[in-house]
Amino acid sequence: MSFDFSHELLELARQAEAQAALRFAAIDEVAFANTRKVLSAFTNHRVSDTYFAGTTGYGYDDQGRDKLEEIYAEVFGAEAALVRTGFVNGSHALACGMFACVSTGETMLSVTGNVYDTLQTVTGQHGKLGGTFADYGIGFETVDMKDGLPDLEAIRVRAAQPHIKAVYIQRSRGYAIRHTLSIDEIAEVCKVVREVNPEAVIMVDNCYGEFCDTREPTQVGADLIAGSLIKNPGGGLAPTGGYIAGRKDLVERAAFRLTLPGIGGECGSTNGLNRSLYQGFFMAPHITAQALKTAAFCSALMGILGYDVSPVGDRAGLDIIHTVNFGAPEKLLAFCRGIQAGSPVDSYVTPEAWAMPGYDDPVVMAAGAFIQGSSIELSCDGPMRPPYAAFIQGGLTYESGKLGILTAVQELLRLERK
Repeated sequence: MSFDFSHELLELARQAEAQAALRFAAIDEVAFANTRKVLSAFTNHRVSDTYFAGTTGYGYDDQGRDKLEEIYAEVFGAEAALVRTGFVNGSHALACGMFACVSTGETMLSVTGNVYDTLQTVTGQHGKLGGTFADYGIGFETVDMKDGLPDLEAIRVRAAQPHIKAVYIQRSRGYAIRHTLSIDEIAEVCKVVREVNPEAVIMVDNCYGEFCDTREPTQVGADLIAGSLIKNPGGGLAPTGGYIAGRKDLVERAAFRLTLPGIGGECGSTNGLNRSLYQGFFMAPHITAQALKTAAFCSALMGILGYDVSPVGDRAGLDIIHTVNFGAPEKLLAFCRGIQAGSPVDSYVTPEAWAMPGYDDPVVMAAGAFIQGSSIELSCDGPMRPPYAAFIQGGLTYESGKLGILTAVQELLRLERK
């Protein structure tokens, strides 16, 4: 692969960058503010090289692990945090957080429609698989969104019902055609819930949104947030894991779910990974900014080519995900194959749609990443169903992200010329 592009495509790229210039400047401002926040936490907690050593076995008294969790808590404005490689993915962290919010006989209300596909098994929507809400006698209800945003009046009515003990908010869109929520919109939902049900626990699925704003949901009313370390907060260096942050009692309950009651967060060896977790979190604001710039460039370029892109305007950059509606399966496949060809790893692989566990439709995924499944690295995926939308995220560096997008567009143009 020589990454030679036509003069025509390079001119379109120049136009796209010119259109995205103001977005780039705004992204840099957020990255600077968040880097200052992270660096302050590192200095406040006197991070030293000794914290990078890690532990084995039970992992008792792992000072580096415990100090990193204090840093996460400070940066996210939380009482406590759980940052563990024992979480196999973001959905695992989210599930532990969900079970920390409700007990048998109680009900969780999702106010952003249904939960993400991989969590629908947790809430018992696919039968009693063992260990689901349904198995534990926990209820789960939803409030549909209105025009892509939370229906505040419906939330006010439903959240006030006495059996509702927890409210769940999904910050990002997942595979739904809806808006990603801004921090101000999350704050408004929290305010409404507090007015009608002050004791309800509010949890936010924070995946894809960390460091896209200068505030996190725990700083505007949420009791608990959770996410993946191979998305924004891992900075492209964390090899696996997830995090939970928020109220100390809820974080402890989540830790009991991760390990077992009575042990919680006291155990969990880090096996020499502390350095990567620290450095990744330190890099996270900058790496997230690179992904956001890649998204801004892609959206501008695809818009010039006449495709329906989302988000646009003031909603751009609320998380690292953006979508392009291709309207036809062959175009979605071509774009994904171009992303794969422009990746640093497995560039020779041809993506095909397949029945991915946890999803109702076949999914095509392009991800030539250093870390398997890492969404902070440039990737593109989408379910094979109308409108055949590509969900694009990541980009460790803007330069490599731009090259990947140009390769994908080149494949698309070749298809269109046939």
